[in-house]
Amino acid sequence: MNFVMKQALGGATKDMGNLMGGGEEKDPEKEEEKRKKEEERQEALRQQEEERKAKYAKMEAERENLRQGIRDKYGIKKKEEKEAEAAAEAEAASEGSLTRPKKAVPAGCGDEEEEDPGLMETVMKFLPGPLNNVLDMFNKK
Repeated sequence: MNFVMKQALGGATKDMGNLMGGGEEKDPEKEEEKRKKEEERQEALRQQEEERKAKYAKMEAERENLRQGIRDKYGIKKKEEKEAEAAAEAEAASEGSLTRPKKAVPAGCGDEEEEDPGLMETVMKFLPGPLNNVLDMFNKK
C-alpha cells in the first residue's frame, strides 16, 4: 500500500514542506555562486558567438576571392557593378536635360496630355449624315 501511495503522489510529498512555509533558506554564498556561474556562462556564449562570426566572415572572404577569380577568368561583372554602370549611364544621358530621361517614364504614363474627344464628337461619328447636320446646329449655339 505504501508503494501505491508513493506512486500516486509522486514527488509531491517532497514539495509539500516548501508550500507550507518550511522551505529552504536562501544562502547568500550560494546565490553569489549562481550569479557568478551565470555571468561566466553568458561570457562563454558571447565568446562563442564572436568566434562563430569571425569564422563565417573568414569563410565568406575566401569564397568571395574564389568568385572574383572566376569572374576575372571569364570576364563576368559583379551584379553591383552592372547596376552601378546602368545608373551611371542613366545619369550621363540626362546630365544636361531638365526633364526625366525617357527610360524612366513607362509607356502610357506619359506627360503628354491627350485630349479625349467629347461626347458630341463621339456621337457624331456614329450618326448618319442628315442627323449629323442637326447636331452641328446645336453645337454652333
